[in-house]
Amino acid sequence: MTGAVIQCITRPPRAALLCYGMLGLPLAMVALPIYVQAPTYYSEQLGAPLALIGAVLFAARLVDTVQDPFIGQWLDRLAQRQQLPWALWLAAVVLALAFAGIWLPPADLGAWGLSAWLGAMLMLAYSAHSVLQIAYLAWGARLAGLALQQRAAAWREALGLAGVVLASTAGVVLLQADATALQGMASNRLYVLLFAALLVVGLVALLRGAPVWQGQSADRGGDWLGAWHTPAFRRALVPFFLNALAMALPATLVMFFIADRLAAQVWTAAFLASYFVAAALSLPSWNVLAGKLGMVRAWRLSMLLAVAGFAITPWLGPESAWVFGAVCLVTGWALGADLVIVPVWLGSHIPAHAQAAGYYGLSSLLGKLALASSALALPLLAVVGYEPGLGGAHALWLGCLYAGFPCVFKLLAWHQLRHSPSAKESV
Repeated sequence: MTGAVIQCITRPPRAALLCYGMLGLPLAMVALPIYVQAPTYYSEQLGAPLALIGAVLFAARLVDTVQDPFIGQWLDRLAQRQQLPWALWLAAVVLALAFAGIWLPPADLGAWGLSAWLGAMLMLAYSAHSVLQIAYLAWGARLAGLALQQRAAAWREALGLAGVVLASTAGVVLLQADATALQGMASNRLYVLLFAALLVVGLVALLRGAPVWQGQSADRGGDWLGAWHTPAFRRALVPFFLNALAMALPATLVMFFIADRLAAQVWTAAFLASYFVAAALSLPSWNVLAGKLGMVRAWRLSMLLAVAGFAITPWLGPESAWVFGAVCLVTGWALGADLVIVPVWLGSHIPAHAQAAGYYGLSSLLGKLALASSALALPLLAVVGYEPGLGGAHALWLGCLYAGFPCVFKLLAWHQLRHSPSAKESV
């Protein structure tokens, strides 16, 4: 891995793009454990009360959602003063230590102590992750030229998907070990050290070998209110948010759908792997399509592809679970466009000489708001009589919320994009 960094520093075009993309792997690798696995670990392995864990999660995620515009504003000011590297290193250190703290908590804290410890570590981890992620996106938006931005986004998201796969395989195995056993603590330490090493390598590669952030000191500063009051960017946030909702609902409900609608829990790993592998394989093709057709037209095409894949999904059942494998491939292929086109398209609406982090901070807030809103699907399902683990007729409602509503949101976003400045490229 050190050799890869040394290669990056010589900066041939492909190696420079690799340098930019490498940070995407650890940032994606850490997200699944801190957002999904940690609550289960504390409640099931460490014995913290579920109600306390729920309250801690709510508070931590509330902070995580509202802080992003202010983080973006702070990063813009640092970038303008050319003080960004120290902030990124500080965030990396905090993230590595907080991640270690989550998975290696002090012994004998008790229920309240464990919950308080988890809350503190999560808030530190969320904040540090947001600093790195927003700065990372802003860097990509300020590379020289749209073609380079698209290629950099493809590298970032491809390595990010590799991080997701690593977290969903090695992460699940290593971080689900018995916390009370020595081998369990050893496996936690192994994953924490692996993450820290990859984070250091990724940040060194970004700061030493990635393509140059254009206009970092010359661009004028701003804040998230300025981003909101930029008409083109504000209009772009409408299809962005609708599309984010369409992605958040399946992410929230997929495990329930596989278990209770398809009765195919044994195939969960295969379904998820096919989805993410299809997304990774699709990135080059979406990059080419965006170059040939324009970003708006390519993105709208991916929306129709996703709708085609999801349209039949609510009516699938145990006897047709195999069809869901094809759905994962189709919708995973469509996901590639969301990953490689959307950040670049959003960046194209940022004024030419404005700092970009405040704009991405605002879009990050909306993305997290969409994810939080998707959680409302669970009490809605309870109202219509659905109970996890029981399946039955009420599971059809699960299928509608999992796949039907995302189709509606995708089509609304598709319709909204006709107002894009690139409307002449639209399908």
